[in-house]
Amino acid sequence: MQNSKIVLITGCSRGLGRAMVDGFIAMGDTTVVGCARSEEAIEELRTQYPAPHSFQALDVRDSSAVEEFARTIIGKTGAPDLLINNAAIINRNAPLWEITDEEFSDMTAININGVANMIRHFVPAMIDNGTGVIVNLSSGWGRSTAAEVAPYCATKYAIEGLTAALAQELPTGLAAIALNPGIIDTDMLRSTFGEGSSAYPDADEWAKKAVPYLAKLKSKDNGRALTAP
Repeated sequence: MQNSKIVLITGCSRGLGRAMVDGFIAMGDTTVVGCARSEEAIEELRTQYPAPHSFQALDVRDSSAVEEFARTIIGKTGAPDLLINNAAIINRNAPLWEITDEEFSDMTAININGVANMIRHFVPAMIDNGTGVIVNLSSGWGRSTAAEVAPYCATKYAIEGLTAALAQELPTGLAAIALNPGIIDTDMLRSTFGEGSSAYPDADEWAKKAVPYLAKLKSKDNGRALTAP
């Protein structure tokens, strides 16, 4: 597995993250590194996918914990070839003035600060390698808006801007891409759409097309705002 591609996925325990883990490992010649907050889910992933794959319980809001995680992973597998910042939460359906300060802060800490923490602690090693792709998962609500999801829209608009600026900062050989995954039937969508979410493909179905698409992203895609097939 020395020459295998290293793919790092945050929020790997459920939804799109979990489906991407399965998809990338099924491709072969890929070592998947994942993190998520659920200890139980991480243990299940370790059992199903032992070494060289690596999974760790991690809260991306904690910059010190992310720094330690990065040091361990880079020391063991090297810098990721593909870093997918997928971890995110969505607010309960409510007008903005009914969202508490704690709810809003928790969302920005995960959806924005968590992405910045991963970039801060992994991208320098990717720069040293002279290669690598950073994919920050955005949303249709990072390019449009809807009532009762203002905090989520704010975080995903932030991801679009953060990614576009990061793309201007990266040296040749690297790429930063904002990816709208589309509308997928996940727990997050169900919390907003309710039963209407069943009209859309589930995460496993989505991953069948999205994983090969992600695997083909290159430095030439730097700065692009893309939508998964």
